[in-house]
Amino acid sequence: MPGALSLTFDDGPDEVWTRRVLEALARASVRATFFMVGERVRRAPATARAVLEAGHEVQLHCDRHLAHSELGERELERDASSALASLELLGAHPTYWRAPWGVQTAASEQVARAHRLTLVRWTVDTHDWRGDSPARMLVAARRSLAQGGVVLMHDALGPGATRDGCANTVDFIAALVAAARSRGVRVGPLSLQRPRAPRPSRSNGHARGFFDLPGVSVA
Repeated sequence: MPGALSLTFDDGPDEVWTRRVLEALARASVRATFFMVGERVRRAPATARAVLEAGHEVQLHCDRHLAHSELGERELERDASSALASLELLGAHPTYWRAPWGVQTAASEQVARAHRLTLVRWTVDTHDWRGDSPARMLVAARRSLAQGGVVLMHDALGPGATRDGCANTVDFIAALVAAARSRGVRVGPLSLQRPRAPRPSRSNGHARGFFDLPGVSVA
């Protein structure tokens, strides 16, 4: 039986690129999940709100884009709490948390439990942050389409990005959705996924990790 493919976006909101991603998702008639950065939400609240109003899921990425390995538990608690407060003002109530670069620590697990969050990663890394073309990204993703999974993309330029915009991601959405649907795979937000055993995924550079729902036991 074909699986479910979840479209996820990190590092936004961005007043230009998030809105273009929203337009591409609307054209493809598909919903997605956005892992947002608190300080960006405070700079572009209308754009963040537009994501919710379009029916997409909003989840926690961070307040400042720092690896969890650089933060102690108290610092990480402050960072998560600040971002959650900004998201809740919009009416979003995150239940999932994707750490910057997928880097998780023992402190990540403690803070996640305290906030009743599930730590998640991904199975398909598009490497869109380095400017890969839609065609190249589709080749990389095609291997996972039959089984479904979680696709990592970015709707803003985060630390380490080597492209000057997110046009390649915008253009990739339609091709990815069409390829998945042609195989009978359901496409949508993270909530399409069911708990499964961790499946490793090799990745280098800006993002690395795997999708491990449920990952953290919720208290």
